[in-house]
Amino acid sequence: METLYFLTARDARRLLFAKGGARLNLDLRKTNRSWLITLEGDEFIFPDGTRVGRDVIERIARDEGSVYFVRGGGVYKAAIAGEGFYKLVPTIPPTIEINGIRMHRTKEVNPLQDTRNKVNAVKPKEGETVLDTCMGLGYTAIEASKRGAYVITIEKDPNVIQLARINPWSRELFTGGKIQVIQGDAFEVVKKFNDESFDVVIHDPPRFSLAGQLYSEEFYRELFRVLKPGGRLFHYVGNPGKKYRGKDLQKGVMERLRRVGFVGVKRVEEALGVVGRKPEKGRGKD
Repeated sequence: METLYFLTARDARRLLFAKGGARLNLDLRKTNRSWLITLEGDEFIFPDGTRVGRDVIERIARDEGSVYFVRGGGVYKAAIAGEGFYKLVPTIPPTIEINGIRMHRTKEVNPLQDTRNKVNAVKPKEGETVLDTCMGLGYTAIEASKRGAYVITIEKDPNVIQLARINPWSRELFTGGKIQVIQGDAFEVVKKFNDESFDVVIHDPPRFSLAGQLYSEEFYRELFRVLKPGGRLFHYVGNPGKKYRGKDLQKGVMERLRRVGFVGVKRVEEALGVVGRKPEKGRGKD
């Protein structure tokens, strides 16, 4: 893949304060590696030879909420304007912000800790097959694959896939060999899978107001169908009841999961979701 050099406001300020250039991490802390950026007159010279004027670096230094990257002689914001506005946000690792709404928890935990909490709820194992219904930046799929699982991950929005291709923390989605990315609507794609195809399902949908069908009994029935007997489900729900008193979305999710046949359904507080499993053949509910 083409090498991109990433800059945040903090990195830009370090460049401006340095005399004669500086060594900086340019992969959003994905590694501990650093690269030398030199200064000639009012231009900063990046490792690929791209020259970036001081005025551009000054603009980046004022933009705290965005990620920029240097590629092939130009400087670009890691953002896409279409029907909505999508951008990478310089948390470590980055999250996506869509129309001002962040797609990961970033206050109590960082996106990587958030991902590990979700994956730990179902503990994928070596040789298992995992369905990740809503890819986003792919951190869940990547983490599950690191546990030895083969992962099929689905993403509806091509803009999100494009940002994932830019994001260095998402690179294993496209290079690791143990993850298959499918672009499509999970509600429809899941219907195409054979019965009992997956050992684990990790379901991390957008908020209910944006994707209500992914919280429906109809969709849960499909997730139940594609799981193998004994298969595990984690479903991220969040906790909107804290904001809107008297509304317990998790409770409704748990009731619908039980109705379609899941057993052992319970809350997982640290991951703000619920787990359940498909009964082994010949065993009833417990």
